[in-house]
Amino acid sequence: MTVHRTGAVAVLAAASMAGCSPTLHRFEATLAAQDSATQALGEWCAARGIAQPATIRAMADRDARDAPSPAVRKALGVTADEPVAYRHVRLDCGGTVLSDARNWYVPARLTAAMNRTLETTDMPFGKVVMPLGFRRERLEARRGRAAECPAGTVLSHRAVLRLGEGTAISLVVECYTRANLAPVRTAR
Repeated sequence: MTVHRTGAVAVLAAASMAGCSPTLHRFEATLAAQDSATQALGEWCAARGIAQPATIRAMADRDARDAPSPAVRKALGVTADEPVAYRHVRLDCGGTVLSDARNWYVPARLTAAMNRTLETTDMPFGKVVMPLGFRRERLEARRGRAAECPAGTVLSHRAVLRLGEGTAISLVVECYTRANLAPVRTAR
């Protein structure tokens, strides 16, 4: 995993803002160990006692629209004419928002049932497309807020999800919230 660096001062400022702590390091390691952010967040939610059961739900903004830029189309390997869908979600575990994510994906590379599920449910993208056996190609990982992320972001990721033979199915921008760094909750 690489940390985006624009200079020593920027790195120090980002580390300070992100609360450079052992918890942040463990969170980064949990995310890096999985191709699916959904799966990693589920493990993190359970380990931190955020909710039991540790079920990740994608609260979709069904009105969100964001046409893919030429850079997004290039990353996905699609022409200007090929349809690209967009999904903006907040991934939540037990009512605690852990991530704000933007996802551009190629519907033609998913099954009809997967597309229907993404359009009509709160199931996270990673869980829906898990049967495709995708792998994550991390493009950027940065402590703190990337330009596309809301205030309060402690960690930002940009990645392409690819099928086994390398075909891209999705480009994601993931903005992880400060809630991930809260103290471990114990069962009552």
